[in-house]
Amino acid sequence: MNVVITGGGRGFGRTLARRFAEQGATVVVTARTLAAAQRTRDLLPDAHALQCDLTDPASVRRCAEQTAELLGHVDVLVNNGAGFLAESQADDDAIVRTILSGAAGTVLMTEHFLPLLRRSGRADVVTVVSLEAESRSDPAHIAHAAFHAAKAGQGRYAEIMSQRLRPEGIRMISLYPPDFEDGDGRDGVLTARSVADCVLFAVNQPRDCFIRSFHFEPLPVS
Repeated sequence: MNVVITGGGRGFGRTLARRFAEQGATVVVTARTLAAAQRTRDLLPDAHALQCDLTDPASVRRCAEQTAELLGHVDVLVNNGAGFLAESQADDDAIVRTILSGAAGTVLMTEHFLPLLRRSGRADVVTVVSLEAESRSDPAHIAHAAFHAAKAGQGRYAEIMSQRLRPEGIRMISLYPPDFEDGDGRDGVLTARSVADCVLFAVNQPRDCFIRSFHFEPLPVS
């Protein structure tokens, strides 16, 4: 299995890269800086690191071209990379970067990697959205409204493309988790490992099983 993961330089992207590598996949880790991608690559067997700035169309195109040279085809594309923006951090430039990296970045990655996915007999596109894209999101969440908007854009794009690509056998799978953390979990808090295992579960289903989305319950308020 050839897997490309955006935002793989740290956090959930790194966890997901590790889980795919443990399953024997060849992983291409991408990050906004090559150094960040290389740090994850160095932890994995037979992995590759590429620079990919999701806010820059030329960078996304170059990443797709380099992946084609490395692998020839892609079985799983994971749209994980997306900038987070808190209310306290918001200025005009930060708002634009957030919208571009989350919504436009997902569109650009999917569009430019579709030729490589179409060379696979088992292509999946996984998009890590967020509970914050849904109407039941927490209005008191620290995220700026631009982050909510970017995530909603990701989710809507994935829904439309799921319908359009299904006749080709390409599955679009979206995840809508609440906030989650690394580690072993505490008091029912969702962990990165659990979310990663949901991704692995979905992409390993038989090809006639189209799971469009995973909608997680938020942690109950005590």
